[in-house]
Order: sequence, then structure tokens, then C-alpha cells
Amino acid sequence: MDIEDWRKAIDDIDEQLVVLLNKRANCAIEVGRVKRARGIEIYQPDREQQVIRHANSVNQGPLDEAAIRRLFERIIDESRRVERVIVAQEEERQLQIEIEHT
Repeated sequence: MDIEDWRKAIDDIDEQLVVLLNKRANCAIEVGRVKRARGIEIYQPDREQQVIRHANSVNQGPLDEAAIRRLFERIIDESRRVERVIVAQEEERQLQIEIEHT
């Protein structure tokens, strides 16, 4: 394979990553809804460490543990952000509905 073939392979993988990251974000949104319903904080450092440990446990390289940790810390940060944004939007909509019905 030449460089263009490798670049095409990377582009294909990146497309798959985007799909998977969005699926993961949708799961995080659902988790956020459950947390809201149960009165649980969005930020749960113990769970985040569990996710990172799990990711490292299935890592076969060439990325090392530190790289996996950094990548997943960023993924988790964005998941937490989208949880907060979506949950806040839903709470705002619910408040508007309640106001309109009073």
C-alpha cells in the first residue's frame, strides 16, 4: 500500500469512530436522563476511573495506557458536557410547559 491507501484507511476508520462516538454520546444522554430522574450527580469520578480501567484492560496497543487514559478522559469530558446540555435543555422545556399550563 502507498501513502494514499493508508490515508484512505485512516479516513474510513475516522468515519467509523465518529459513528461510534455519537452512539456513545447517545448512551451518555440516556444515562444523564436516568441520573436526573434519580437525583444523581452527572459527575461521578469513580465511574470515570472504572471506564478508563476497562478501556485499558482491552487495549492491545500500540497505544500505551497513558494514551488510552488521555483519550478516554477527553471522551468522558465531552460525554459529561453533552449530558449536561441535553438534560438542561429538557429541564428548561419542562419548566416552560409547566409555566404555560399555569
